[in-house]
Amino acid sequence: MSLIIHTILAIHLDFLVIRLLDVVDILLVALLIYLLYKLLKGTIAANIFIGLLSIYFFWLLVKMLNMKLLDAILGQFIGVGVILVLIVFQQEIRKFLLIIGQRSIFVSKFKLTNLLPWNWKINPAIGLNYSELIKACSQLSKSKTGALIIISKSSELKGFASTGTIIDGELSVKLLNSIFYKNSPLHDGAVIVVKNKIRAASCILPVSENNTLPDHLGLRHRAALGISEQSDAIAISISEETGKIALAIDGHLESDISMKHLRETLDKNFLNLSGYSQ
Repeated sequence: MSLIIHTILAIHLDFLVIRLLDVVDILLVALLIYLLYKLLKGTIAANIFIGLLSIYFFWLLVKMLNMKLLDAILGQFIGVGVILVLIVFQQEIRKFLLIIGQRSIFVSKFKLTNLLPWNWKINPAIGLNYSELIKACSQLSKSKTGALIIISKSSELKGFASTGTIIDGELSVKLLNSIFYKNSPLHDGAVIVVKNKIRAASCILPVSENNTLPDHLGLRHRAALGISEQSDAIAISISEETGKIALAIDGHLESDISMKHLRETLDKNFLNLSGYSQ
């Protein structure tokens, strides 16, 4: 019996012993590398990540071949690799930690099924009077008035709100229209909505470095995507050229969406406080 177990757990080769745990280890590392690449895909950091990974595997080959001089040079570079990764990938690490932190597995009652990634969910019980928001987006779109509206979820985005003018006003069509009116001093920048209130206007947001975005998308769309990459907020962007509405969620941008799609998205993520129906 012990011989059978030993045969299953270890495959003996002339120069190598491969255990079942080694196979699992390799598969987990491969999965981790794939998830990291998926997280970085479409950004400048992806090329840097591939470059660092190539240098690391080349260093392993050099060590295997016992090339001492090259091993010493690359070893010094790899030695400071952790610090280099923290500096280069600080935004991506922030996003990765945010994704982990906002999963319900850490905040809800523990269940074994919650360990499955497809069962991870963000708590949707956040109240929002989105009838006012949808009406405002419809009017701004028809009048081709440029707008950028950020709706917070788990984070109140205080750091970004502090870059603009604090308003703390009730969410309403009139207030949004007056903010984004072209002659308004607050029309440049983003409006941040927190807990059914307009927390701040004319806010400065991080711009996405995603190089796969079409050239015709301007700074407003890149800012919408940028905030969705660094937080779990939902960003609504309205083009002043075409009046088309774009939606940015979790680092993905959807262009030219319908009002129906906008409402369905808000309905999935927020608890409607208005009883709005369309």
